[in-house]
Amino acid sequence: MPSLLKRLARLAPYVRHSRLGLLGVLLAAVVTAATEPMVSEMLRILLDRGFKAGGLDPWVVPAAIITLFTVRSAASFVAQYGLAWVAQRAVLQLREQLFAHVLKSAPELFSQQSASAMTNTLVYEAQGGASMLAGTLLTLVRDSLILVALLVYLLTLNWQLTLIVALLFPAVAFVMRLLGRRLHRLTQEGQQATDQLAYVVEENILAWRIVRLFGAQRQQLARFMARADTLRRLVMKSVVAGATMTPVTQILAACALSVVIMIAMAQGRSGATTVGEFVAFVTAMLQLVAPAKHLSDVMAPLLRGLVAVERGLDLVQQGPVEQGGAYTGSGAAAGKGATAGNGATAGGGATAGNGAAAPGRARGEIGFEAVSLRYKPDAAPALVSLNLQVAAGETVALVGPSGAGKTTLVNLLPRFIEPSGGRITLDGVALADWELLALRRQFALVSQDVVLFNDTVAANVALGADLSREAVREALRAANLLDFVEQLPKGLDTPIGHNGNQLSGGQRQRLAIARAVAKDAPVLILDEATSALDSESERAVQDALERLMQGRTTLVIAHRLSTIEHADRVLVLDAGSVVEQGPHAQLLALGGLYARLHAMQFKA
Repeated sequence: MPSLLKRLARLAPYVRHSRLGLLGVLLAAVVTAATEPMVSEMLRILLDRGFKAGGLDPWVVPAAIITLFTVRSAASFVAQYGLAWVAQRAVLQLREQLFAHVLKSAPELFSQQSASAMTNTLVYEAQGGASMLAGTLLTLVRDSLILVALLVYLLTLNWQLTLIVALLFPAVAFVMRLLGRRLHRLTQEGQQATDQLAYVVEENILAWRIVRLFGAQRQQLARFMARADTLRRLVMKSVVAGATMTPVTQILAACALSVVIMIAMAQGRSGATTVGEFVAFVTAMLQLVAPAKHLSDVMAPLLRGLVAVERGLDLVQQGPVEQGGAYTGSGAAAGKGATAGNGATAGGGATAGNGAAAPGRARGEIGFEAVSLRYKPDAAPALVSLNLQVAAGETVALVGPSGAGKTTLVNLLPRFIEPSGGRITLDGVALADWELLALRRQFALVSQDVVLFNDTVAANVALGADLSREAVREALRAANLLDFVEQLPKGLDTPIGHNGNQLSGGQRQRLAIARAVAKDAPVLILDEATSALDSESERAVQDALERLMQGRTTLVIAHRLSTIEHADRVLVLDAGSVVEQGPHAQLLALGGLYARLHAMQFKA
């Protein structure tokens, strides 16, 4: 495991632009530390000179006390505010990098981590970890300086007694190192337990209808409580490890204090020290207890905060990102190895996020050459040596039993998954050679599982593009939705709620179609686009889809075979292979798998 300093050094890029704030924090901490031994020195002067005739003027002591604590309070405020300012700027920068990284991460990230775990890292751990680190680092710097200031004062006052006090620190350091390792491990295990608990909550919130329908509340509560109890036990172990530091440190300090008092009393009897010097020394030594206690307590929150922030740093620095090629479809290269970006505009007027040439418009010719895919090495193949050519403007329907490979096939096109073998091309260019933004500019998707954003109607239609209001209206008109939208309270600017929950199923589907119309991509993917609709909604959606399909290469995934009778070609997949292909009527006459599926549906 890297040392604590090396781990803290990973935070340097996030505070590099806040050097002025850090300098202010350091100066304020120095001032705070410098005022600490002045309290003991004031006691020494007061006891040795204040009670003698002709000693100190009465007004000097209160003036000195007020001045000292005013300076001390101001320095403490500056240090606390300054470090919070630095920490929040760092959190903002880290969150920006985290979210940007999530947007361009390789697709496997979303199968390896749950949404709740990534949300926890991005939203809660970044903030909580940074705040915890800021507080503990301020304590670490300020109290370390206070210890140094007090030790220097004690050395000037009585170096023999100070050497006894110094023996305390190696013992404290050993205890902190021993318990710190255990705290680090428990903190990591606690975060994993928190992710598991959050995942159970997320599942039950998303599936609340199913849980109630099947009467699974007691079962799910038991599952939740098992995760919650695991987290409780880990937290208690962390508390034990952290709480052990304080009593051990205090016992060691009490031993050192007892020896010091014994020797100081012997020195006092021999006249080697005055009453004021003895009281000042004991006071300064007692002042050491508070910062020493704070430093002994600092390890637990420091490690908790550091581990929390490190999860975000690991995601940014170690998580793989998508890699694309240089071909943009416009005859210009986007730069080898370009990653996905934002900034697309509708109608072919996209501007690559990296400043490359705007993506051109593909013809829509698709080729699969001996394409195979396994999701896991020990799993059955999802696709087996698939060979397929789709002409530009052709409508191809994909049918077959569940698990035949239909959705896998279309997910390969925008490179949401990568083939295990073979080659896929668009307009004769391998997908791996396309720049990612340019490649995905060529595809529009209308799925059974519509995904909408908690934003306005216009924002959902113009997703990823800079569309005029008129262009949004035209897209809605093509999707048979404009009349409905114009009757809404705010028209195009009406919020549609979480995933469009303010709309009906048919309206959500037509809004997804309007989004596809606005994108104007040459290749259209329809994944069970009408399967969950009633007859009236299906007619409106089907009419909009037929207009959308005109002049485009279209891949249609359908279980309801009545919706694909007019496709140019039907591909029948089974166990990852194409077992039949041809027009609807020809496949019926063939009497194979397609004919059996068709007969089963109409018999039902």
